[in-house]
Amino acid sequence: MKIIDIFIIISGIGQIFTALVYPFIRHRVFDWYNDVKKLKPLNQEIAKTYGRYIQGLNFGFGSIALTCTTELQNGSRLAIALTGLMAAYWVGKVATQIAYYPMYDIPKNALFKWGGYGMNLLFVWFAVTNTGLVLLNIFYR
Repeated sequence: MKIIDIFIIISGIGQIFTALVYPFIRHRVFDWYNDVKKLKPLNQEIAKTYGRYIQGLNFGFGSIALTCTTELQNGSRLAIALTGLMAAYWVGKVATQIAYYPMYDIPKNALFKWGGYGMNLLFVWFAVTNTGLVLLNIFYR
C-alpha cells in the first residue's frame, strides 16, 4: 500500500465520520433545530434539505474514497473531475470556516473547543488530500 492510499483512506474515514457527527454538531453546538423553527415552513424545509445535502456529500465522498482508492489516482478524466469536485468542496469549506465562523459564539466547553480544532484539522486534511490528488492526476499520470 502506497502512502497516498493511506492518505485517501484516512480522508474517506474522516469524511464518513463528519457525516455521522453532523446531526450532533447541528443540535448540540449550534442549536440549529431551534433556529430553523423560527423560519417560514418553506425555508425550514430548504434549510433541512441543504443540511442533508452536506451530510450526504460528506458520506458519499468518504464512501468513494474508501471504495475507489486506486481509481481516484489513475489519471483519468473522471478521476480529475471527481477529485477536483471534492477538492473544491473542501477548500470552500475551509475558506468558509476561516472567513465566517470565528464571528459566531460557539460553546466554550472542552469537548466543543477540542472538537472544533479536530473538525477543522479534518477539513484541512480533506482539502489538502483532494487537491493533491487533482495535481497528481493532472501532472503525474
